[in-house]
Amino acid sequence: MAKWDDIYCSLCETILTTGTRVHNRTGIDTIKIPSTHFQLDVGQEFPILTTKQLFIRQAVLEMLWIYQAQSNDVRWLQERNVHIWDEWEIDENGDWKDVKTGKVLRHFDPSMAHTIGTAYGYVVKKYGLIDRLIQSLQETPEDRRRVVSLWQDAEMETAVLPSCVWSSEWDITDGKLNVWVHQRSCDVPLGLPFNVTQYAVLMKMLAQVCHLEVGTLDWSIKDAHIYVNQIEGIQEQLSRWHENGSYEAPTLWLNPKVEDFYQFDNSKELKDIRLEGYRHMGKISMPIAQ
Repeated sequence: MAKWDDIYCSLCETILTTGTRVHNRTGIDTIKIPSTHFQLDVGQEFPILTTKQLFIRQAVLEMLWIYQAQSNDVRWLQERNVHIWDEWEIDENGDWKDVKTGKVLRHFDPSMAHTIGTAYGYVVKKYGLIDRLIQSLQETPEDRRRVVSLWQDAEMETAVLPSCVWSSEWDITDGKLNVWVHQRSCDVPLGLPFNVTQYAVLMKMLAQVCHLEVGTLDWSIKDAHIYVNQIEGIQEQLSRWHENGSYEAPTLWLNPKVEDFYQFDNSKELKDIRLEGYRHMGKISMPIAQ
């Protein structure tokens, strides 16, 4: 059975049974708990949910958009048939609008059209975050200062959505690459499954190009929540878990010939990565809150 499914479904159950209902900026209430933490041994099990289908192509391409392409341009994703950021795209007039009502939520300089402003990949590129991380992993394995922060105060005012997964800390212990990821706010039904799988893939890619083994992924969340219009979908997933448990975790294959992080294929086909033996219990549709 997949340990990640057990951790994830237990978290969802905890939120629904002990959480507090609160209002938030989206206008859709959430059930939340103030914090949580879990650890996964990615060297032993690749974390991707089996109690519902996760579309790894979209998840990996979003991660590569941020850390490899270092882009904030939503069209990069759209060209690859990934539409998870469409609702945060600034239009040609510099407006970020409510997709349902057309109301202008914020106005930006029109030069930021088709982007999400100064967030995510923009920050990675401006501050050279991934290059410094790779250099440190390759040249100074004992380094204790590998903090990759997507939360830069200078960029907050011109970001459509400040980074939710906002920082990661990396270390090498006994030849294994480990990371601790911090998330300031977490849409548990939709965001968390994507995010955990993304960082597990990033770990394995960096470990490969830096000639390291893969170790543990620690994950801490401040404000772990479920939107009230997602409860039905989560209850369906929990029902599957209680009745059937989970399937065995699949194996992630990376092209062993790739020795440079920037050489992993980021085309629509994602040629250098695939899941082997992925069994899941099917898709569960849940709404996203803009």
